[in-house]
Amino acid sequence: MTQTFISRELETSVDGIAVSDGAGVKLKRVLSSSLQKRLDPFLMLDEFGSDSPDDYLAGFPDHPHRGFETVTYMLEGRMRHRDNAGNEGLLNAGDIQWMTAGSGLVHSEMPEQQHGRMQGFQLWVNLAAKDKMIAPCYRGIPAAEIPQLSPVSGVQVKIIAGTLEGVTGAIQGIRTEPVYLDIELAAGCAHDFSIDSSHNAFIYVYHGELMVGEQAKSVSAGQLAVLSNPSLSNGVHLGSSHGARLLLIAGQPIGEPIVQWGPFVMNTREEIEQAFADFRRGQF
Repeated sequence: MTQTFISRELETSVDGIAVSDGAGVKLKRVLSSSLQKRLDPFLMLDEFGSDSPDDYLAGFPDHPHRGFETVTYMLEGRMRHRDNAGNEGLLNAGDIQWMTAGSGLVHSEMPEQQHGRMQGFQLWVNLAAKDKMIAPCYRGIPAAEIPQLSPVSGVQVKIIAGTLEGVTGAIQGIRTEPVYLDIELAAGCAHDFSIDSSHNAFIYVYHGELMVGEQAKSVSAGQLAVLSNPSLSNGVHLGSSHGARLLLIAGQPIGEPIVQWGPFVMNTREEIEQAFADFRRGQF
């Protein structure tokens, strides 16, 4: 028997906010602390994108992390990762870096270009209390190893994490079971995308305009769309009249307290203070 498709709907939309981070890199922050509880296990989403070298050349010199994972997805440009565990990798257009900070890591992310466009995203994914002090690790995934799928004409999907229509993404074995899809919809095209009903989910539109759900509510480029969580839903219906590029991201909520101070995300203030003390003592 074919299961009836019940779509999630647009709960609310949020405009990205211009910020500066690292050594002065200009970013658009589209998921921040105000949405951390609602979109658990996701902590932050930044989009970086500029044709001006002055906006990105300073990069992100050495800085620490503890208690979560970072996912960097490059659309254009070149960025080099180095960390104090001896990992190093160059992210080119289309590449992914999934880094688990765990008990503590110091790393840098520096541009390897003097001109041209640099564009991409960084997502922060929380770790449960039992996993916050696991050993750090790093995975670099080249663009050629990211599965692609065209479920219907006019719809192209890169499956970074999770499974879509029987195709498993490049990243597996993550504790929060994340889905991370880069979707392109041609003008006039639509499709139903499956999402586990227990997951929190959101969409970020980075080009064009999107229609979400059976109610066909509009989301424009630069906006994050929080998707509703009806208990019987099994996905979301997406369409576009003029074409769109978007990220669809979902994951299993952890349901624990979130205490963040800068680059550290733990469950209590005491654990944050311990993270600062450990970092100052050079124990990362």
